Amino acid sequence: MAIEVKVPVLAESVAEASLLKWHKKVGDKVSRGDSLIDIETDKVTLEVAAPNDGILSEILKQDGEEVKSNEVIARIETEASAAKISAPPPAEKPADKPEHKPAQKPEQQNLIEPVPKKDEPKLSPAVRNLLHEHNIDPKAVKTDGDRVTKEDVLKHIGQTVPAEVQKKEPEPTPAPKPAPVTESKPAPTAPVAEVKTEPKPEPAPVSAAQPATPAPSVKTDVRPEQRTPMTRLRKRVAERLLSAQHENAILTTFNEVNMQPVIELRNRYKDEFEKAHGVKLGFMSFFTKAAVEALKKFPVINASVDGDDIIYHGYFDIGIAVSSPRGLVVPIVRDADTMSLAAIETKIRELGEKSRDSKLTMDELTGGTFTITNGGVFGSMLSTPIINPPQSAILGMHKMQDRPVAENGQVVIRPIMYLALSYDHRIIDGREAVQFLVAIKEQIEDPTRLLLQV
Repeated sequence: MAIEVKVPVLAESVAEASLLKWHKKVGDKVSRGDSLIDIETDKVTLEVAAPNDGILSEILKQDGEEVKSNEVIARIETEASAAKISAPPPAEKPADKPEHKPAQKPEQQNLIEPVPKKDEPKLSPAVRNLLHEHNIDPKAVKTDGDRVTKEDVLKHIGQTVPAEVQKKEPEPTPAPKPAPVTESKPAPTAPVAEVKTEPKPEPAPVSAAQPATPAPSVKTDVRPEQRTPMTRLRKRVAERLLSAQHENAILTTFNEVNMQPVIELRNRYKDEFEKAHGVKLGFMSFFTKAAVEALKKFPVINASVDGDDIIYHGYFDIGIAVSSPRGLVVPIVRDADTMSLAAIETKIRELGEKSRDSKLTMDELTGGTFTITNGGVFGSMLSTPIINPPQSAILGMHKMQDRPVAENGQVVIRPIMYLALSYDHRIIDGREAVQFLVAIKEQIEDPTRLLLQV
């Protein structure tokens, strides 16, 4: 009996998806739950598993093809039908005996499939995508355990690329052109005897005497390039950014905040906080709470535009921009106004881990009324973030830097952070944007306001 393998149900906002790479080929035995292929959508990577035991009898859609929700992409013959498919080869007859013993199926499968297939370590979708993008064999990646991580792949890429370049450079050196030159010119000179003792270094004295001929050819020939298609996520990000700039009147206003009070509070209680809640106390939770309180005072910044209407949201779903191996994603911390600092830190950590492993669900990436992005973790001093439609504003955090400031008539050194608020000027006036940033500044510079909600 043939079982159909279908594309998972996609979100309403996702019309199509792309097939990345089949992990099985036609004729391979599969077990229920085995990963068959990864499907990349505009926002997440979905893993399609085998719905039943059997043999992969047909693949209808190949790598890189676009598919739609619930579309049939392959068929699996169940064990009863699979016996007929595998009957013609005489070597399959002994395989009928182990089928009555489920525990021996993996061993029998090793006899049919290449041994490296089973010896491969388990790969997460994100690692598999990275290996696919760089055409890397998982077995070639060195790892300390039985699982290949992103760090292992990135280290492997950093080690192998320079090696490839070095291989290309020595290739032109043994070219036949320099050979006759060594026979004619250096023959009467004394160094010839030394060159004959070591044949390979012959081109070295020639290049020293006549650097014009071999040197330019080596340098100009080695100009490596690599062409790779954009991932669906990258294409979608590009479309949304261009759309945001074309359809919104984006303006950015700036302010600076003294981080000294928050740093002192964090240093005083971070150890007790981590023991009590099992998560580290970071700065993002302070800014999330401060943004929520400021949004309550200026609800238009928490609103969105729908045609000629303004939709005011009575809830606070804060998007936290995260840079994942696949690109920029913005998971949502829902109902942030009802959460404590510890709950916010826990949720942000959970979403960050999921984004790194490409395990974010569609629900965790859709919606959101306001976004916070922290370019400071990469060293950014100042930037103008682009709003995430249909939202109307985004807060940009930056790197803290010690600067001289005036306090009570004295010049002191304080850790200062620049804040940027990009907003849609169609519905948000400059007065509201500036006051919104001032409200965040006041709460960060006096954290007790967060407790008192003033």
